[in-house]
Amino acid sequence: MNTTNQTAPQGFRLNALGHAVPESQVKDIDKLRDEVVLKIVMAAKEMQGHMATYKATSMREVADFIDLSASEFGVKFGGTKGNVSLVSFDGKYKVQRSIGEHRIFDERIQAAKVKIDECIQRWSVGSSDHIKALVELSFKVNKQGCIDINQVLSLRQLNIDDADWRSAMDAIADSIQVMGSTPYLRVYERQDDGTYKQIALDIAKL
Repeated sequence: MNTTNQTAPQGFRLNALGHAVPESQVKDIDKLRDEVVLKIVMAAKEMQGHMATYKATSMREVADFIDLSASEFGVKFGGTKGNVSLVSFDGKYKVQRSIGEHRIFDERIQAAKVKIDECIQRWSVGSSDHIKALVELSFKVNKQGCIDINQVLSLRQLNIDDADWRSAMDAIADSIQVMGSTPYLRVYERQDDGTYKQIALDIAKL
């Protein structure tokens, strides 16, 4: 039962099943556990709000600076999308904005798979078992039931001089559809060895 929007009557607490339990019947250890969990959750939600504001503000500042910088050359980007890195004057810090595209395959990927299978069958004995295994692995669906874009695109790196194979690789490229994009903001600090280490904003990486 979803108890998210329910409110317990005065002197009661809702349990996980949505039942109103008198305060007098709730053990002290259960009350203390509830307080600890709620305190941590409230702090997490407050932090989440701050991080959302920080991301939005930082993204806007990066976009504004790009426009300002471009104006020196008479170019107007209008908050252009794309990957960009900004480095502090002393080189100690780097801010990186990147745009991750959400890509999927349309129905033409099935035609590409048929063409690839036909190539392997035609090559028969001369075909490599490694290539067969790579093809099967590349077209294996993930937990969401989708074909991994990067796995399939790895096939295009194979140097196979065959017209049908090249046609299949073209079909793979044509079948990719961009369904949207997500902006990412990463902040780095230069280490003593000259490499840049990302400043973790993921609580699991702290």
